[in-house]
Amino acid sequence: MIASIDITGIQYSVNEKTQRYVMEKVGKLDRFVPLHARKTMRADVKLRQVDEAHGNKYEAEVILQVPDKTITAKDTTVNMMAAVDIVEAKLVAQLHKYKDSLIAAKKSEA
Repeated sequence: MIASIDITGIQYSVNEKTQRYVMEKVGKLDRFVPLHARKTMRADVKLRQVDEAHGNKYEAEVILQVPDKTITAKDTTVNMMAAVDIVEAKLVAQLHKYKDSLIAAKKSEA
């Protein structure tokens, strides 16, 4: 689990259910990074309610701090839980690229 996850609601009241859901989804992202990066990994989660003329939408943004890089993903949809799921999928793809680049860098050093 990521040790430091900071969840902030902007024009959105973060209830216990949403907080647990975000902690579960974002907390598991550490398995996609190398072991040395897990110790210093941090996540900032911003949940927003975006009011539009044709209805409310919800935006989830996650900013991951990993060694030597900041990884960000954002999505807007009609359901906060769905937005968190989509952001999680985007982050998984970016973390795979991050891990692959670290492995490639180590191979080129050897």
